[in-house]
Amino acid sequence: MLTAVFCWIVIVNAWTVLRFRQDKARAVAGRRRIPEADLLGLALIGGSPGAFAARHVLRHKTRKEPFSTRLMLIAAAQVGAGGVLLLF
Repeated sequence: MLTAVFCWIVIVNAWTVLRFRQDKARAVAGRRRIPEADLLGLALIGGSPGAFAARHVLRHKTRKEPFSTRLMLIAAAQVGAGGVLLLF
């Protein structure tokens, strides 16, 4: 079970970084962007670390509101849920 969870985390975070990179490339090229809801959805299903890493490395969506606030809320909820799971 732990191996499956680890694999899921790696895959979803890699996918999240890739989608942030694609969105950045599309923004630079002036093409149609990846919806913010899709990027936040990836963060919600476990890709928060990848989202924060991509934001830092790619310097993408770092000042965008309310995107930044929503990403922070998702990450905070995940940390809180993880803390609760560790207690039980």
